[in-house]
Amino acid sequence: MTVATKPANYDVKDLNLAEDGRRRTEWAERSMPVLRQIRARFAAERPLKGRKLSACLHVTSETANLAITLQAGGADVVLCASNPLSTQDDIAAHLVKHHGIAVYAIKGEDNTSYYGHIRAALAHAPDITMDDGADLVGSLHMIALNRLDDLAPPVRAWVEGLSKEARHALVAGMVGSTEETTTGVIRLKAMAKDGVLQFPVIAVNNSQTKHLFDNRYGTGQSTVDGIVRATNMLLAGSTAVVAGYGWCGRGVAMRLRGQGANVIVTEIDPVKALEAGMDGFLVMPMAKAAPLGDLFVTLTGNEDVVRVEHMRAMKDGAIVCNSGHFDVEIDLKGLRKAATGPTAARPFVEEFRLGGKRVFILGEGRLINLAAAEGHPASVMDMSFANQALGAEYLLASGGALGKDVHNVPAEIDREIARLKLAAMGVEIDVLTPQQQHYLSSWDLGT
Repeated sequence: MTVATKPANYDVKDLNLAEDGRRRTEWAERSMPVLRQIRARFAAERPLKGRKLSACLHVTSETANLAITLQAGGADVVLCASNPLSTQDDIAAHLVKHHGIAVYAIKGEDNTSYYGHIRAALAHAPDITMDDGADLVGSLHMIALNRLDDLAPPVRAWVEGLSKEARHALVAGMVGSTEETTTGVIRLKAMAKDGVLQFPVIAVNNSQTKHLFDNRYGTGQSTVDGIVRATNMLLAGSTAVVAGYGWCGRGVAMRLRGQGANVIVTEIDPVKALEAGMDGFLVMPMAKAAPLGDLFVTLTGNEDVVRVEHMRAMKDGAIVCNSGHFDVEIDLKGLRKAATGPTAARPFVEEFRLGGKRVFILGEGRLINLAAAEGHPASVMDMSFANQALGAEYLLASGGALGKDVHNVPAEIDREIARLKLAAMGVEIDVLTPQQQHYLSSWDLGT
């Protein structure tokens, strides 16, 4: 194994874990044929040559393959974690030791370290950022708007030491960004609506080859995986409450039903609630579902979805977890004030006592699929990260023509990713005949 020159600065748990990380990265790469083809082309064409790229993503074996692909394309890559519990320490060590990529990520890091690592990614002075939750872009915009009090203390302290010119240069030098997740896209669209977005952002999450597969099949499988690893509970015959019926909620509800659980869905959107009902799920408000559920999973992207009054109404021993991006969906602050505890029941499981009953919180209310398991399977991340890599290339190829807005991945890129994935799976599809193409594009042909 060729060992790259280690970057001057990095912060990982233990470089001695690197060999384990290499094996797991190579294992994931076997299931990522689309990204592998993109990497080969990037290595030949070097479309990202000379560009600085900072990525704030979950540091997993799949992300390692993306980082290696970006590096093959010529980018100078810095990687930090987008969640304190999602880092795989062996992967972080592997990227530093074997690829010379500066990684700032340690599983279980506290808030000071987490935001210190975001500071390090910003200090790279990137041309392009990649986000999973808009932490990097959000920080850059607080700097641009001089809202330093809204920055996390480690970031604020660093920014306050920069000159006015240096702060301006951080944002002015940005070509653009890509965003991986629904939560981040929502935040970015709000910024664009308010007229404060400073550069174009590619909404990778909006790509069909991302959300139809990653959000539904990836989140569905990995969330159930995380729950079972953390609890070893039997899902068959249990009652599971799924909060939110977006693509992630659809996937989790489908997988829980497949394991034999009786699934209740809670929603605030009448169309999604109607869809859940016609998909065969019981639909009701959380207040009515709370006394019925054995397991609760939140996937809404909103705060306080499960509140203290809901947890008071739950059965003794109810299990509550989150698979939305941020740890705000369960009212943990309120729970800590109202309950005694927590005490550790087992890894990633905390017990609270509330009115004589036990409530178990998984993974500190953070993403359970990454806190207690390994995240999405590599095969589905193959498409998501193909969108990320090609999104970065598209930003640079656009030559500044994109406006300061949130843009979708172009349809032709989306279709090309799907075509490559189908080819890798050995699947063939039909092609329209010239006559069919004419029929679909005409207005004067009758029935």
